[in-house]
Amino acid sequence: MRTEQEMYQLILDTAQSDPRVRLVALNGSRANPQAPRDAFQDFDVVYFVTDMAPFLADPGWIDVFGERVILQTPEDGVLFPPSLGGAYTYLMLFADGNRIDLMLRTLDMLDGYLQEDTQTVILLDKDGRCPPLPPPSDRCHWVKRPSQAEFWACCNEFWWLSPYVLKGICRGEILYAAEHLHALHGELVRMLSWQVGCQTSFSVSTGKCGKYLEQYLPPETWQALLAACRCDSYPACRRSLFDLGRLFSQAARAVAAALGYPYREEEERRVTEYLHRLLDSPAG
Repeated sequence: MRTEQEMYQLILDTAQSDPRVRLVALNGSRANPQAPRDAFQDFDVVYFVTDMAPFLADPGWIDVFGERVILQTPEDGVLFPPSLGGAYTYLMLFADGNRIDLMLRTLDMLDGYLQEDTQTVILLDKDGRCPPLPPPSDRCHWVKRPSQAEFWACCNEFWWLSPYVLKGICRGEILYAAEHLHALHGELVRMLSWQVGCQTSFSVSTGKCGKYLEQYLPPETWQALLAACRCDSYPACRRSLFDLGRLFSQAARAVAAALGYPYREEEERRVTEYLHRLLDSPAG
């Protein structure tokens, strides 16, 4: 496996030798001094270029980075629409285990990029375009304080989706039930992240998919969150559904109290009663 220094050298040598590349920025976990270090960290790199079109017209230009296991170019995708406002990205996993997520942006995107991403280190600036930057910070990824409307929307989504799980269980459609359990789990992670935000004055990141939540949750809550992921049988789906509901109710009430938002208890009560009533019926 190529070393970190070898990868940086390759990234910079490629940019240095190409007059179309004027500035190179690093973001992501490698730009965050607080992030855990391991061999699975991506090299999240941005090339700011004079013109994107010549790069896109020559797909083979990225071969310089090494033998690839797989490539994904999200802006060419048909399943997931592009969302980066004109940027173009090459997600590259190499045979030696390294990975580069290389984004192309034009120079006119530099100011907006610097304003939106506080976790940035400038690796190369051929023209002195970039002003001195403060030390990189993951501030742009900190849990954001939800508005009351966002809080209510999360609660409503959780309780609205809960009967779908039970519908799948009652019909003997376990994949349908599991899909909606996954959605409930996502809303719970969102609410738990807000709870952590309330406890830390919204000054930390819980990471993508809540991967850092374990650092902030009581051990019993963390274990309950993991246990509520089970969906490999119908009894497991039932337990997960009600365990997720209990955890969500606790977290949502804590967030409501911390932010001074009303909690719509009636919504939770009606849905919970409906679930128990359906379970007690012949169809359940």
